[in-house]
Amino acid sequence: MSQPHGADIARISDEGSPVWRKVLFTAILGNVVEWYDHALYGILAVFMSRVFFPESDPYTALIATYVGLFASYAIRPIGGVVMGRLSDLRGHRFTLVLTIALMTVGTVLIGILPGYAAIGIAAPLLLMLCRLVQGVGASGEYTVAANFILEHGPRKRRQYLAGWSVGSTSLGPLLASMVALALIMSLPEDAFSDWGWRIPFLLAAPLGLVTLYIRRSVPELPRIQQVLEEAQHDAPPPRPFTDAVREHWREMCQVIALGAGQRVGTFCIQTYFVAALINSGFGADKALFASILTYLIGPPAAIWGGILADRYGGRRVLLTGYGAFVLFTVPTFLALGGGSVITATIAVVGFTFINNFIGAPLTHAYVLTFKPEVRGTAAALNFNVGTTLIGSTAPLIATWLHMRTGTDMSFGWYMTAICVISLLVAVFAYPRAAPDA
Repeated sequence: MSQPHGADIARISDEGSPVWRKVLFTAILGNVVEWYDHALYGILAVFMSRVFFPESDPYTALIATYVGLFASYAIRPIGGVVMGRLSDLRGHRFTLVLTIALMTVGTVLIGILPGYAAIGIAAPLLLMLCRLVQGVGASGEYTVAANFILEHGPRKRRQYLAGWSVGSTSLGPLLASMVALALIMSLPEDAFSDWGWRIPFLLAAPLGLVTLYIRRSVPELPRIQQVLEEAQHDAPPPRPFTDAVREHWREMCQVIALGAGQRVGTFCIQTYFVAALINSGFGADKALFASILTYLIGPPAAIWGGILADRYGGRRVLLTGYGAFVLFTVPTFLALGGGSVITATIAVVGFTFINNFIGAPLTHAYVLTFKPEVRGTAAALNFNVGTTLIGSTAPLIATWLHMRTGTDMSFGWYMTAICVISLLVAVFAYPRAAPDA
């Protein structure tokens, strides 16, 4: 088979490969699988704690179940390096087939694991193992899939495509919430507690298999395949992790700081706001309704942010979004304790809009700041380190600050300070795309 000439490669880069829409579709499905499981585990944690841990201490059992959430994030920086390296050495398609397989296996196995009453201490240990498997798969899913989209898609629409990638992360939690709610409403309470909670985990199997089948049919981009072939013949052998850290540590630090405010905001939306609304006395039903609204507003906000970033530049979108965060984050947290469920819901939904609005240019920066030879490793490393160290610690910091001050306002000021740092990076140290991106 003849290799494409330079002019052909340039034309494909400008117009996008013929299969870029299929690539986008498979990336969306992968994000749905990843965030479906993440949300499902949190939604059903109470029921799972009764099955996988001794019933003598329900509070301790619930805390132990939540440790699985942290474990799946704690493993991500390591998993991200492994998956990023595979992406750089074996290609995006190979890695994306592996990530979806790991996520699907980890999710489905939770649905069939025997409980503590059947196998004793092995039950929570196997549950933790499933979460680690899912975490390793998820560690490379978002950045490698975004990389695949941006390299296949038309250059002039890259931020728009990144917006689709960001927006699709809201579809998984939305689907998980709807499936769980439908089963809770349709099954007797005892039946759902005994076995019904397993059904949503098992439903990940057909979703994962469809995504796996489609991904296997998507070819690697010719110019990326050329880079992979050249790397295989290089001497000494390629070292994407070493090269990424040694040559691009400054750019990785810039990107981590640039996305810090949005990482904190994401975890507020996913884990903190619902608890804060319930603690404010608004009721679980109203808190869940507000949560569903955030998942509905996420995709259009992200796509619109991508369209504007393509038209006016990613820096302007980030300046607008972070400027809005600096102005409105404290009022949002003030509204959580203000006594009005309508005001609190509007504030949470508006907060979510801003957070997703800036997602596309951030994804563009996570990936295309780095040259193709190390892009998978560098993108997975900076994204997962930022998510774990800055994002996943946000709920713990929020809880600690609330205990010390007695108000959610303290965390609002904390996030405002983080957003000021990200805003300053956008002004003075905005990372540029690699010349051959």
